[in-house]
Amino acid sequence: MEKHVIVGTAGHIDHGKSTLVEALTGTNPDRLEEEKRRGITIDLGFAFLSLGEVSFGFVDVPGHERFVRNMLAGAGGIDIVLLVVAADESIKPQTREHFDICRLLGIPQGLVAITKSDLVDAEMLDLVRLEIEEFLRGSFLEKAPVVPVSARTGAGLEALKQELLRVAQATPEKDVQRHFRLPIDRSFATKGFGTVVTGTLVAGSVEIDQEIEIYPTRRRVRVRGLHSGGRPIERALAGQRTAINLAGIEHTEIERGMVLGAPGVFEPTRKLDARITLLNSAPILKNRARAHFHQGSAETIAEVILLEGERLASGQSALAQLRLDDEVVVLPEDRFILRQFSPVVTIGGGVVIDGRARRHRRDDTEVRDFLETLETGSREEFLAALTEATPRGLTLEELRARTGWLEGEIRETAAKLVGTKKIRILTEQPFTIVSAEMLEQCVKALRQAIEEFHAANPLLPGIPKQDLRGRAGNPRVELFEAALADLGRRAAVEISGGLVQRAGRAIALSPQEAQAKELIANEFERAGLTVPSVSAVLGKLPVEAARAQKILQILIREGTLVKVAEDFVYHRRTVARLRDLIATYRKERGDRITVIAFKDVAGVSRKYAIPLLEFLDREHVTRRVGDERVIL
Repeated sequence: MEKHVIVGTAGHIDHGKSTLVEALTGTNPDRLEEEKRRGITIDLGFAFLSLGEVSFGFVDVPGHERFVRNMLAGAGGIDIVLLVVAADESIKPQTREHFDICRLLGIPQGLVAITKSDLVDAEMLDLVRLEIEEFLRGSFLEKAPVVPVSARTGAGLEALKQELLRVAQATPEKDVQRHFRLPIDRSFATKGFGTVVTGTLVAGSVEIDQEIEIYPTRRRVRVRGLHSGGRPIERALAGQRTAINLAGIEHTEIERGMVLGAPGVFEPTRKLDARITLLNSAPILKNRARAHFHQGSAETIAEVILLEGERLASGQSALAQLRLDDEVVVLPEDRFILRQFSPVVTIGGGVVIDGRARRHRRDDTEVRDFLETLETGSREEFLAALTEATPRGLTLEELRARTGWLEGEIRETAAKLVGTKKIRILTEQPFTIVSAEMLEQCVKALRQAIEEFHAANPLLPGIPKQDLRGRAGNPRVELFEAALADLGRRAAVEISGGLVQRAGRAIALSPQEAQAKELIANEFERAGLTVPSVSAVLGKLPVEAARAQKILQILIREGTLVKVAEDFVYHRRTVARLRDLIATYRKERGDRITVIAFKDVAGVSRKYAIPLLEFLDREHVTRRVGDERVIL
């Protein structure tokens, strides 16, 4: 299987980056007329080279200071940096800035090409080599191969290819099993094909006819075609420079900085927590300073909130929260670059710790401990800290967007934490977890709310579930149900229908209330089928109206009284006798009965007949058919 490696050029303007790429690949990466006319790379250029079982995608980036923002758009996803230094000029300002950017982005390895080596003598070439070695001392390129080349004569090109191949073979392959993600660096229309976007596929894979999503707009589109290395392919893998032909969208609707990704997986953000590091050459960064933020191909403005102190000195690092003007798609461990607001120069960069950050209190040790755990902890420690910091719990979708982990990784990590009793799985569908401590707090909140309800409502049997949830702080449904189930397993509560009460609790009526309860029951039983209004009965009682209503509800819940309609309440024995009357009528006169016949049988007026018949319909004793009832 072919290995895909992205090589990014870096170096000062006019040091021969594009010429070198053309000499290696046979492709001139300068694609714009203005670039060819002026002899400099303005925007990103791309070229490809196959050596053995390795396919190289070259990202040729601009060297001019004014075009560094374009360079940053192509720097994401680079596996190997090819640092280009001209033999006749040696280290220059943009060499330093490009190299600083490569270090800040965490590019793991690379090599150095000394271009234009045919323009200097051996002594000068040795001097440039010494300057490069001094410049790279202590960096990730300290022991990198340094190869003198000449694009004009071809000298050194084969040696450079072999060094590229050697470095590439030692480069870890990107994980094609992760969620598909491709930051877009170009969007254009091609005759006969329509919209095409390009970018470096930084994770996962994508196939023809697959549905994908454009972030942050959340637009779903279909992959019509794929190209890489100048040829059509059926499937693109992580590590490939890829051109994707999209169906159902105009290229003008897509901008550099957007991200193609797996549908429904990522969550765009305007707020992230990170560790930022300033370059030694950077000025002091004050709290709340604004800076240009570059991540992947995205660029926006960030307000930098320092979480430790009021200022950050040159060469130092600190935890910070970045509040962005525009939405971006980031995951933990993604790297970014910060450039000074004005004048625009690279001042530092950082690593994302939490892409779904909340506002924090500054200089808070708990916040610092939390972020340091996310930054350096194991996967189990990361998930435990994240869950503890999220009182409402986390769903599978929320965890996937927050971490970028696969479902299997989330479930496996959660299972380990369940085993150590640090978290609880609330539900499997949807998969939802919460910290064990937070679940216990919810249990305590429910207990307290139930006790307070009973104290305030001694005549009511229990609190409705929805009311209980609200009084306990409105936890998410899955957390509420799990806490309630825990109380049930502990025999602390009893649940009947939608009501919850303390286990073993009985309603204790005062002598006056017990007398009123008996009076209500007797009054409705004596009335038979021609009952008085509820208000007329309750008005005769020796208790106030509110308590009388609660006593009435007790009788209805106990089944002593039956509510037939809004103001029609009957004793259960009266309802039983009515059922017997209907059964006798069916036996003696047939299974159909009219309203008039029902009035005669029951001995009631139409005022009572209609509500009683409708009640019998609901109870499936009768069924209305036209103007008659069929007795079932």
